[in-house]
Amino acid sequence: MPCIDHCVRVDLRTVSFDVPPQEVLTKDSVTVSVDAVVYYRIKEPLSAVVKIANYSHSTRLLAASTLRTVLGTRNLAEILSERETISHTMQTALDEATDPWGVKVERVEIKDVRLPVQLQRAMATEAEATREARAKVIAAEGEMRASHSLKEASDVISTSPAALQLRYLQTLNNICGEKNSTVIFPLPVEFLAPLFSTNLRDRQETAQAGSLYKAEDKH
Repeated sequence: MPCIDHCVRVDLRTVSFDVPPQEVLTKDSVTVSVDAVVYYRIKEPLSAVVKIANYSHSTRLLAASTLRTVLGTRNLAEILSERETISHTMQTALDEATDPWGVKVERVEIKDVRLPVQLQRAMATEAEATREARAKVIAAEGEMRASHSLKEASDVISTSPAALQLRYLQTLNNICGEKNSTVIFPLPVEFLAPLFSTNLRDRQETAQAGSLYKAEDKH
């Protein structure tokens, strides 16, 4: 075919490539290593062949530089928590830059964010301190609720002698359940008062019966 200089085969399917880990200095001056994956396809084969010498290699280089540029405008907290937003921003920027080459960037995903070892230790220490502080707050709130409940129970018991006696019996039951060789039961005076009254009445009745018996003997 005399009219054809040479043929170039262009794959129109969607292909992907990995962006190697890039050392990035974040907005808050933290150095992180980030890698990504890019999905693209050729939408205009003529432009991909005529307007750029090697569209695949050029797209890879542009993806790496775009990743560094986008991440350099974010702080570390945003990079860790807003990966989807950053991926969309990078996809938009990369798609606009490669559009004249007939390349359509369909998707970009941030794969991994690696932090320096010292920073990882510092973040782990901070997270542990936060968990401990939260646990102390929860424990303090529980003690406060328990103290309010005890105060309410104390107010109820103090106004009801029957409730006080019931609480006393419950305490004795708990003591008896323990494995002790000797158990001393401290009885309150109000428990002993009925016994004293009964014994006193019995003695009085016995004395009166004895006096009556002696009087009958005299007659």
